[in-house]
Amino acid sequence: MVRIRFSEADRKLINAAVARAEEKTSGEIATAIIRESYDYAIYELILAVVTGFAYFLILLFFTSRLELWLQNLLWDYSVQYLLAFYGFSTFAVITAVYFLANLTFIDRIIVPARIRKRKVRERALRYFMEAGVNNTRDRSGILIFISLLERRVELLADSGINSRISPGLWQNFVDDITAGIRKNELVPALEKAVLDCGHLLAEYFPISADDVNELQDGITILEK
Repeated sequence: MVRIRFSEADRKLINAAVARAEEKTSGEIATAIIRESYDYAIYELILAVVTGFAYFLILLFFTSRLELWLQNLLWDYSVQYLLAFYGFSTFAVITAVYFLANLTFIDRIIVPARIRKRKVRERALRYFMEAGVNNTRDRSGILIFISLLERRVELLADSGINSRISPGLWQNFVDDITAGIRKNELVPALEKAVLDCGHLLAEYFPISADDVNELQDGITILEK
């Protein structure tokens, strides 16, 4: 399983970046990171069962050899031993493949890209609501949501921002963070994206005299 490597120094760096980004804008920036947006267990199970079934079919072509081997191995051989071998070995293969399928790179292979994309979007939208990014005074909150297993980044903006800033303008920030994830340079990539978001927000949502910090500056690390 992919792990989130975020030290206390990394947390402070992102916290400071958000604080600096919001110095000249009334916009609010929230950040969150999660190992995976969905457990994908059903896909891992399907892979394991299909592999076990294929293994069983292959064994059928070697029935005579297996039976001879068991006859030489066991003095009191009977056909029940052959059936037991089929059953236990197939179950062992299914179990082994299921646990191996939990490896990150295998999940990326067996889960369709459209499913991974949809699950990240759904989880980001859920956190958008949970964190209150949709509930700022001027509807000027944005969320940078990072899902590591899928190597996807979602940047969600509230209605106040979307009414003035084209969603396409955020794509460069998303691309930069995604590239950072692939290069194992997530923290500097996220820091730069946060500051760039702040510059863009300042053009459309300059700081006001009565501005208050409505969302926490620090990055949220989600367990599930």
